[in-house]
Amino acid sequence: MNPVGKPGKTGALMAVEVALEQLLAMAAATPVTQREHLPLAEAQGRVLAEDLVSSLDLPPWPNSAMDGYALRLADWKGEPLVVSQRIFAGQAPQPLTAGTCARIFTGAPVPAGADCVEMQENVQVEGDQRVRFNEPLAIGQNIRPQGQETTVGEQVLAAGTRLGPIELGLAASLGCASLDVIRKVRVAVLSTGDELVEPGQPLGPGQIYNSNRVLLCGWLQRLGCEVVDAGILPDDLPTTRARLAQLSDVDLILSTGGVSVGEADFLGVVLREEGELTLWKLAIKPGKPLTVGHFRGVPVIGLPGNPASTLVTFALLARPYLLRRQGVQSVAPLRFKVPAGFVWAKAGSRREYLRGRMENGRAIIYRNQSSGVLRSAAWAEGLVEVLEGRTLVEGDEVSFIPLSELLD
Repeated sequence: MNPVGKPGKTGALMAVEVALEQLLAMAAATPVTQREHLPLAEAQGRVLAEDLVSSLDLPPWPNSAMDGYALRLADWKGEPLVVSQRIFAGQAPQPLTAGTCARIFTGAPVPAGADCVEMQENVQVEGDQRVRFNEPLAIGQNIRPQGQETTVGEQVLAAGTRLGPIELGLAASLGCASLDVIRKVRVAVLSTGDELVEPGQPLGPGQIYNSNRVLLCGWLQRLGCEVVDAGILPDDLPTTRARLAQLSDVDLILSTGGVSVGEADFLGVVLREEGELTLWKLAIKPGKPLTVGHFRGVPVIGLPGNPASTLVTFALLARPYLLRRQGVQSVAPLRFKVPAGFVWAKAGSRREYLRGRMENGRAIIYRNQSSGVLRSAAWAEGLVEVLEGRTLVEGDEVSFIPLSELLD
């Protein structure tokens, strides 16, 4: 087992689970609690601020699950029955006349006195407005009872639920036109380093384009966060200090690039001088460097600068932290056990998250797993988890985390 050290202890590697547990504890200690009241059309991706409790039975009355004929089973002795009324969805039916049946359509209320609906495919219509039932019947068949889905006073959605199309549709079915949601988490995104240049600008000697900013800003927006683009921090101490001081009204400062104890580590210097800095070295690959601290009370998460490292650490650590800040309890992505479609011959000392996809029922991995290769993630459908100290042959079981679970 890998050694687990205290945060900031040189040479110690912290297990991924320990780092995540501490991040979630930090998030739970400083929840975002302010609310907004939004119409359903604007609540997509937001987090429900209070339990959604049903104010009506759903369905509000027994209704037909089929196009067919409603009858009282005790009235039927095997002979044809007269059709006494036609009932469409949206109509209020008359009580069923004894000894008759009613033509009824899907979703229409079942008339008082009827206790059975037979689908039209099993009925023979005769010329004198009578129908003959050809199959055995049972009380309650093809009837959706009142309150089948929910009843008055029942909790339908819990506070902390992320609202997607299904949840919003459910709220609409209960008559809700708007909901109370947690306000958006405000996240300042900044990159560090003189080597970074924004796309569209000419590259100088030793410079590269800044892909992490675009990656994180788009991801944060998909998570329902409000993004404050803090740009690129040059390797300059006064500029770093001034830029951070402008970010006092955000909930999180999210940086990319080395934040450790290097000579050009000006962000780390400022955090140590005017806040606190905890350096975690994680037993994870890619993404061993990770920084968590505070600047004048504002939480700071520093992600590694290599693109694949940024992606993995944000997905597995920063994303759940941000969700928990909004009160979401279920922050772990779904993962599936699948057979490996590759060989992993060398056991590592860190847990590895390989960019991979499913092919013929097995997980395969991109040919180049370098932490600097973002193309591997564009090719991939998910992350393949290889535990510490493990080798693999084809067919061995691994965990596969779909990217679709991580990007929203």
